[in-house]
Amino acid sequence: MIPFPISETAPIEHTGALPEVADCVVVGGGVIGVMTAYFLARAGQSVVLVEKGRVAGEQSSRNWGWIRQQGRDPAELPIVIEAARHWRTLVQELDTDIGLTQGGVLYLAEAQADMDRFARWLPHAQAQDLDTVLLDRAGVAGLLPQARGAWQGGLWTASDMRAEPWLAVPALARLAAREGAVIREACAARALDVAAGRIAGVVTEAGRVRAPSVVVAGGAWSRLLLRHAGVDIPQLSVRASVAATAPLPHVTQIAAARTHMAFRRRADGGYSLAPAEFHELFIGPDAFRSFRRFLPQLKAAPFNTRYLAAAPRGYPDAWGTARRWSADAPSPFEAMRVLNPRPNMGKLSEAARRFAATFPGLGPVRLRAAWAGMIDTMPDLVPVVDRAAALPGLVVATGMSGHGFGIGPGIGRVAADLVLGNDPGHDLTRFRLSRFTDGSKIDLGTAA
Repeated sequence: MIPFPISETAPIEHTGALPEVADCVVVGGGVIGVMTAYFLARAGQSVVLVEKGRVAGEQSSRNWGWIRQQGRDPAELPIVIEAARHWRTLVQELDTDIGLTQGGVLYLAEAQADMDRFARWLPHAQAQDLDTVLLDRAGVAGLLPQARGAWQGGLWTASDMRAEPWLAVPALARLAAREGAVIREACAARALDVAAGRIAGVVTEAGRVRAPSVVVAGGAWSRLLLRHAGVDIPQLSVRASVAATAPLPHVTQIAAARTHMAFRRRADGGYSLAPAEFHELFIGPDAFRSFRRFLPQLKAAPFNTRYLAAAPRGYPDAWGTARRWSADAPSPFEAMRVLNPRPNMGKLSEAARRFAATFPGLGPVRLRAAWAGMIDTMPDLVPVVDRAAALPGLVVATGMSGHGFGIGPGIGRVAADLVLGNDPGHDLTRFRLSRFTDGSKIDLGTAA
């Protein structure tokens, strides 16, 4: 098995015929959209999921594969704990071994400031009865006996898991289809259908589907689609690069991150590596419009983002990407079926060197594959999960800010209950859509 994201050349697996009418249309075939469709179908709803490219073709197959409770924003924590329970149940129903493994997650502290930040977050874990502990140097050495590094300590959650995202999300989509969801790949949602001031369905390139409810879970493309319908969110997309090594000797089952490098064991015997705490932002019209709202985030970590002059043609925030179009003609979503950015090979090579230095017994670390994805991020690093008050019938579930894979089943269940008019079971105040228009201060929270 060679790990690599699902591409536009992958065979189309889901070709469901679009009905004229459904209870709900879900836009986006990533983990959030797939799980929303799954829970709606389980609730007896007729649900249609449309994906412009391939299920999990973008960030849902390009992420690190961590199913992480540790270090979450406190408002996310109860939902990701729920998600971890769903993962353990769902894996028993899947038709594929997705490599679900409880190996734990470790954040390594390279300075006392890291330890202080971990200590401030620890009470949030304790309030949720999470098994997170703060480790000293000896504790880290006990977990990583083959590692070399001058760490102050670390934050450790033994119950955290990992899985292979390029296997997991397609398997979840097949499960949703077995539950009755109609899934259609290579079928872009051109526009939200609005009548009398409320949602009336979705206009797709294959025709119109009438529905009283729509969920927009379009990842990096959500802002473009929502803005076309008059709903504005300050969402940007940043490039994050990942690499897979060739098979290497086993040195740890732990998924870990330090300042400049993150790693985790994969099912094929290699490791996934990434330059931790580093992203690249292409400067486009939306970046300029949203600059003020993102300023607190940029000030908090001024050196963690590299700014690139302009997004390549066809990207959501490219200068040439149309912001207005007719639903009767091809849209920007058809122009780029799968967003497939080039990885930053310099940063990935640096991560490989750091990994080799951390585990000197490995010998040379050869990269077998490399890729990148576009993370849909929000100014406060938490998503929008809410009903749109200005457009009844619309639920927005986007802006996962790089945290979507692990929390996906939890957010999907919440989004489904928002559609159904049920109590979502969690306090969603922090994720409300109105926080960007009601005068609220941008709150970066207390994630570790």
